[in-house]
Amino acid sequence: MASLGPAVSSLRSSLSLLESSISILDEGVSDFPRLCKVLQTQQHFELLPEPTLREAQQSLVDEIVPAINQLISTAENYINQLGRKEESLKARSELLEGRLNNNRSSSGFGGSQPVRSTKPPQPVGLSDTKMLEMKRMQQKKERLQYAIERLELQSKQRERELRKSMAIVRD
Repeated sequence: MASLGPAVSSLRSSLSLLESSISILDEGVSDFPRLCKVLQTQQHFELLPEPTLREAQQSLVDEIVPAINQLISTAENYINQLGRKEESLKARSELLEGRLNNNRSSSGFGGSQPVRSTKPPQPVGLSDTKMLEMKRMQQKKERLQYAIERLELQSKQRERELRKSMAIVRD
């Protein structure tokens, strides 16, 4: 049995070495579940290639720009329409104001002229038919003056509109 002693001692030292290796491995592997959790990748954001992003941006631009241009065009047309309406109302106001002033001056409602009687005095030697003719002629004259004023104001308004349209074309 003496020959088995060194083999037993060698076996015991191998066994202790194996136990030591097992304990070292056990210590290294005991943290394995935590390491798996830490090393596990979690994708928080989807990464896309740059060409895909550019294509998406371009498709958005292609979709939005025509709509924006259409809205801008509609707004500009509406603003121009309101401007023309404003100019028309101003011209009408000027026309009516001129007409009102003309009526005041001719009818005696102005501050400086005296109030006339309801029946105009007849010049000596004029008959009623001549008076009616004169009255008609006077009314016709007033209508023509009014028409001239209206046409002048319309002309001024069209000149303004033409200047505006030429300014828009130049821009």
